Amino acid sequence: MHDLLYYKDAYMTQFTAEVVQTGTDDRGTYVILNNTAFYPEGGGQPNDVGTLNGVRVVDVQKVDGDIRHYTESPITTTDVNGEVDWHVRFDYMQQHAGQHILTAAFVEQFGYETVSFHLGSDTVTIDLETEQVTADELKRAEDRANEIVRLNLPIETIWVTAEQAATYPLRKQLKFTDDVRLVIIPDFDYNGCGGTHPRATGEVAMIKIMYTERMKQKTRVHFMCGERVRQNIGERKRIMQQAAALLSRPESDIAIGIDALLTTNKQLEKQLAAAREALLAIDIHKLSTATTPFVTASFEGYSMQQLQKVARTVVQQAPHQALALVSHIDDKLQVVIAKGKESTLTFQANDLLKAVLPTINGRGGGKPDFAQGGGEASVSAQQLIATIEGQQ
Repeated sequence: MHDLLYYKDAYMTQFTAEVVQTGTDDRGTYVILNNTAFYPEGGGQPNDVGTLNGVRVVDVQKVDGDIRHYTESPITTTDVNGEVDWHVRFDYMQQHAGQHILTAAFVEQFGYETVSFHLGSDTVTIDLETEQVTADELKRAEDRANEIVRLNLPIETIWVTAEQAATYPLRKQLKFTDDVRLVIIPDFDYNGCGGTHPRATGEVAMIKIMYTERMKQKTRVHFMCGERVRQNIGERKRIMQQAAALLSRPESDIAIGIDALLTTNKQLEKQLAAAREALLAIDIHKLSTATTPFVTASFEGYSMQQLQKVARTVVQQAPHQALALVSHIDDKLQVVIAKGKESTLTFQANDLLKAVLPTINGRGGGKPDFAQGGGEASVSAQQLIATIEGQQ
């Protein structure tokens, strides 16, 4: 373990090695080398990626004590030239070191222990052993973490025995009894860790908490470090500029613009609702004054609730009337069939509905005097009306 290249020099990106074994397992084709600069997935940190003899390394895992490099195609040579993707490696180094710093800040400031850590492709998360963290606590922990970054303290790594490790003020109890690799930020954090880290806290650049969420009896803190923060700020800036342009306001007034837009939207919704009610009243009057015993009508955009309202109001105002209403909405057809108490027609609304629903692969039901259903818009509303009239 001590002699692995990624432990001897986390900044190494190119190396040569001998092929010890090749094979295939459920993850794919792999090669085992006599040494490697590729970090295998573990301890919450993802694996490195890169190339071996120009062949893409897509995964690196430790299996039964061996480090398996999974490649896009088999390696057929006895020696390889390896190259680690530095952009990915340094990103993981920044995020992992940032996690040590932020975790230690929560312990130092409030005694909140971290029980798990995950380095994701977007944010990094730590789960704190507490059900709630206040906004003030988040700010204080973030401020303290960034103070440690600005101090540019050394990040030291040493191998010790379990007995030697016990002499250090470790942040949490070690799980190992063999040789232990300690990652140390002097006078701030002492922790057993197998990940890759930069030489000093200043290389983390910045730590920013993004948001938190409740996870059972714990609090999950989402954050990012270093280059990810810069990229995130750039993306947010781009979005802010787009929003400002759409609102025709400076970026500083985006909130004011959105508030004005929401106010206008509420007013328009009220006006639209009033217009719909007026339109419903017109439709109701037209249908209730019809002279034929069975009237039909098709609509665009009427909901089932609106169709039901029209139908119920019509048969109340004109109890001699019977009607069938169809609406095309959201790529579906809605149907309501109703009969007034004084209607002379003999059909049953639920039977008529049942007869026409197969046309639209629909479902529905009701009573003899009122039925409703819906289905696919496989035919037009007018065609469905024609089918209903044919069945009636």
